[in-house]
Amino acid sequence: MYFTNRIRYSLGLLLLLFVLAWPLQAQVLPLEQKNTLNGNWQVYDAGSTNLVPYATNLHGGYSAVHQWVTMAPAKPFVIEFTAQKDLCLFLNNQLIFTADSTATYTFDLATWNNRVKPVNGRYLLSVWHPSQHPNVASFRNRAQAERNDGETMQGSFSVRLREYVNQNAFIIFMLLIGLLYGGLKTTFPSDFQAVFGAKSFWRTRSLDDGVLTKPLGTWSSVLFVVAFSMSMALLIAAIHTNVQHVRIFNRLFPVSEADITTKILFYTFLIFAVILLKYLFLKVMGFIFGLEQIVHVQFSEFLRSLLFLGLFLPVVMLLYLSLNHVAPDTVLTVSSMAVLLLLVITIIRVFVSVNKQTSVINLHLFSYLCATEVIPLIIMLKFIVFNF
Repeated sequence: MYFTNRIRYSLGLLLLLFVLAWPLQAQVLPLEQKNTLNGNWQVYDAGSTNLVPYATNLHGGYSAVHQWVTMAPAKPFVIEFTAQKDLCLFLNNQLIFTADSTATYTFDLATWNNRVKPVNGRYLLSVWHPSQHPNVASFRNRAQAERNDGETMQGSFSVRLREYVNQNAFIIFMLLIGLLYGGLKTTFPSDFQAVFGAKSFWRTRSLDDGVLTKPLGTWSSVLFVVAFSMSMALLIAAIHTNVQHVRIFNRLFPVSEADITTKILFYTFLIFAVILLKYLFLKVMGFIFGLEQIVHVQFSEFLRSLLFLGLFLPVVMLLYLSLNHVAPDTVLTVSSMAVLLLLVITIIRVFVSVNKQTSVINLHLFSYLCATEVIPLIIMLKFIVFNF
């Protein structure tokens, strides 16, 4: 009986130890990985020098975030991150990197292994920005970034990330522009022919016919300008949205469909206002230079050329919608060149029309045209085409 109880006691003890040890099996003690970033970001607790775990909802206003890292000698420690302009990296409070512009950067921390002394075998990596909260969520190991990209490419179509901006807003505005031009042709057939007719476009005397005799003086001319403004705004919004996606800005400032709609409407209003202010600007400059007699010819030719060439902008937008997925860089170049040619050809035709009335070889007149046409052209090209 004694031995039986001892056996039962021993078996019970073994069973108890087995039950207690079962959750511990197959567990690996966490080893500190070298040359690797992790998610253990920390911030300095307010009013002390102690580091506490970083929480996005609690520490969103902090300008500096830290992480302890270890480095193995003679091995790369490449990280990839998205940085706002002026973002700085420190290693043990020593400046090692400053972002000169908003972009995606790749940086090898191992290059500073011998230049910075470790603290207890570790380095304190600090991310700091003078005016914004650092985007530490974008920090990752370069090898991990490449692996994640590969997994995305090999994944099924159902989970593949959307690579291109939603084009529904562009399609809706394209249909709206088509309806607007169709309605104008039906409602104002003679004015439409005077502005968009190929034969009238090459005749200087056509400036004295139809709607061009009173630019912006009739409802038809105002609606023509609205249609052009919307077409131009659509293409400019596509250029800027495409730039934000092709470049790295889309990671920091994603462009949603609502943003695109707002941008198109804002550009439409802005272009329409610029055309109206152009007429007032010419009136003032004509009075200053004493050339009031050519203001009407100058603005009429400017408006006719813009409206006629603007008829081809929806064609460029169709090219954008059909080929942007295949060759975004090429479509971006073609769209930018279309805007460039539209503005340059318009200015050339203004010079030709004014020259038929008064020779532009005159230094006084040439200075006037440079002040009213060339300089505004350079400014517009800078902001629209060459801004990126």
